[in-house]
Order: sequence, then structure tokens, then C-alpha cells
Amino acid sequence: VQLQASGGGLVQTGGSLRLSCATSGSTFSENAIGWFRRVPGKQRELIAAITTSGRTNVARSVEGRFTISRDNAKKTTYLQMTSLKPEDTAVYYCNADWNRRLSQLTDSDYWGQGTQVTVSS
Repeated sequence: VQLQASGGGLVQTGGSLRLSCATSGSTFSENAIGWFRRVPGKQRELIAAITTSGRTNVARSVEGRFTISRDNAKKTTYLQMTSLKPEDTAVYYCNADWNRRLSQLTDSDYWGQGTQVTVSS
């Protein structure tokens, strides 16, 4: 099973981006998916998650600006980001609760290639 995040780029403050997380493997619809981000020198942060039934939860730092969604037929999860701020600059990753809860994932777990988001001021 693999994860591939894409859609990052350079955007000005207040701009928008939509990230995609393509997942291979047959169990996509059975797993919760989360979006994480990492700033150099800081711990990876779980910022949004979506359950198998579509229930979503986002971190307070992005609430009202970021929306997570999923398309089980395409095995893809999306992160719609609006009103971007310079502090949103990070590498964004996605992951699934294959072996443990999303909040329990560590650097020792599998992480696919992330996508860089840079917000200029």
C-alpha cells in the first residue's frame, strides 16, 4: 500500500490550494485518512482527518479554512486549503490508520512522499 500526496506549490497569502492524496491498495474505504504537515525543526502535526463514514475533524489552527474530503471510488483524499497564511508553509503528508490511530503515528511509520506548500507574505 502506498500514499502519494500532490498539489502543493507556491501561493500568496490569502490564496488557495487543493492537495490530493492518492492511495493504492484495496482497503482504502476501510481506513480513516489524515492530513499532516511538518515544518523543519518541529514535530509532524495532524491537521485534518476523515473517517470511513465521512466524518471530519480539523485542527483549530486550520478550522474554517481547510476542508478534508474523500472519494472512495478514486481512492483519493483531498485537502482544500483557503485563506492561506505564511504559517501554513510546510511539507504536507497524508496517511491512514492501517496499523494504529492517526494520532499515534510516528516518524517510524510509513510516510509517503509529501508535497511542499509555501505561502508568501
